[in-house]
Amino acid sequence: MLAVVAIAALSQTRSAGSDRERLVGAWRLASIAPAPGAQPSGMLIYTRDGHMSVQLMYPKTAGAQSNEYVRDGYEASFGSYDVDEATHTLTHHVRGSITRDLLVGKDLPRVYRFSVDGHLIIKPARPDEHWSVTWEHY
Repeated sequence: MLAVVAIAALSQTRSAGSDRERLVGAWRLASIAPAPGAQPSGMLIYTRDGHMSVQLMYPKTAGAQSNEYVRDGYEASFGSYDVDEATHTLTHHVRGSITRDLLVGKDLPRVYRFSVDGHLIIKPARPDEHWSVTWEHY
């Protein structure tokens, strides 16, 4: 019975509270769009004290993809974050990145929302970027 109460309490914790409280924890990549072919695997972590880390590994079938965020099919960055619940904006302040000088020191604003089933959906705030990432809480 105690286990049922603990699981119910955890479920309520994830769905109740501020958006910042709901963000805290480890998230598993559910999907990224557009992502031609096989989906990458990934993890996103937000800590209570305002730190974040994200890692994505693209499958070999996607080729050795490289861009502002990705180097040889791997994406990784860490830093701190701020949440503006009024505008549903999440800003990652990049302190370290696999792409080094391309992202380090940059602030990356993102628009976020929580789906009815508890998924975290993050999209770019920049109009020239067209992607969406869906995360599920571990």
